[in-house]
Amino acid sequence: MTDRRNEQTEETMEEKMVTPLLDWYEMNARSLPWRDDPTPYHVWISEIMLQQTRVEAVKEYYARFTRELPDIAALAQVDEERLLKLWEGLGYYSRARNLKKAAVIVMEQYQGRLPRNKEELIKLPGIGAYTAGAVSSIAYGRKAAAVDGNVLRVMSRLTGSRENIAAEQVKKRLTERIEAIIPEAFPGAFNQALMDLGAMVCLPNGEPRCGECPLADLCTAFHQNIQNELPVKASKKPRRREEKTILVFETPQGFLVRKRPERGLLAGMWEFPALEGRQDEETVRRVIGESGWASDGMTVLGSAKHIFSHIEWEMQGIYARLSAPKEGQAAFMDCIPVTWERLEQEYSVPAAFDAYRETIRKMRQNSGK
Repeated sequence: MTDRRNEQTEETMEEKMVTPLLDWYEMNARSLPWRDDPTPYHVWISEIMLQQTRVEAVKEYYARFTRELPDIAALAQVDEERLLKLWEGLGYYSRARNLKKAAVIVMEQYQGRLPRNKEELIKLPGIGAYTAGAVSSIAYGRKAAAVDGNVLRVMSRLTGSRENIAAEQVKKRLTERIEAIIPEAFPGAFNQALMDLGAMVCLPNGEPRCGECPLADLCTAFHQNIQNELPVKASKKPRRREEKTILVFETPQGFLVRKRPERGLLAGMWEFPALEGRQDEETVRRVIGESGWASDGMTVLGSAKHIFSHIEWEMQGIYARLSAPKEGQAAFMDCIPVTWERLEQEYSVPAAFDAYRETIRKMRQNSGK
């Protein structure tokens, strides 16, 4: 790959890393669906999905999403309920809403085409410096850095830096250093090479595969045997723990679900109703009776846990068949009945409830429904 070599004498570690990194990437690049057709739209969608989500998990969602919404125009026009259903299971649903907001702006202000340069891309909802750099470099061939957690880890170990990689000034400084060495001819390949190196070789949690690393000779952490100590991150605040009793109630008209508030955690999503705390069956019967409904038996569905960024839900599920209240009485906990088929196909239900949805699927299968 001599055509990529810099004719000038390379002095700094950053300059020395370019050629071996690109050579390694040419031989070891991951085969990913969005790389097969790296249009600006495909790069954008994939990078937003990959935030807080593993690559293998994203593949199926990416295929489904781009099949139904193949371009920016389709994304701008999609109904929000359908958008959230397509996003269901990926979590962090504000990402999906921001995609639609940005698509509308792109249609109205940019003739349906994502801007080419990083500074313009950052102005769009949900697009930060990393995503802007990825779209600009990979899709448009612009010299723009795309610095994510993988890249920060690689650079921290290479330089032996003990600075907190979560600090904005540290990210900014590393971004500037990377941007200075991005090869004009291969900006997208260089950024993706750094990402892949972090994902495949320079692994987190003290498990780097230094024997496979093309940059081991240049790496400060490797030579000083401090890979397990880097990168340095500020300690996170402990998550708040919340106990909930999830009520999976079936009526002759369908399962009772309600829409969450339009702001806050899981905004605008559909959920099974819940009682705060870990409630016993007697308490649940009393709540049902006070609402004017009647139950013909209950089944404890067991415990489940779901972890959000700052909150951890400890859940217990209870299933019951309910008889409708007398005419004129209020609905149960602001719920509406939805058939199981519509709940599966049309309503966006957060992954937090997956354990109970799977239990109901099995119950229905066993009963022949």
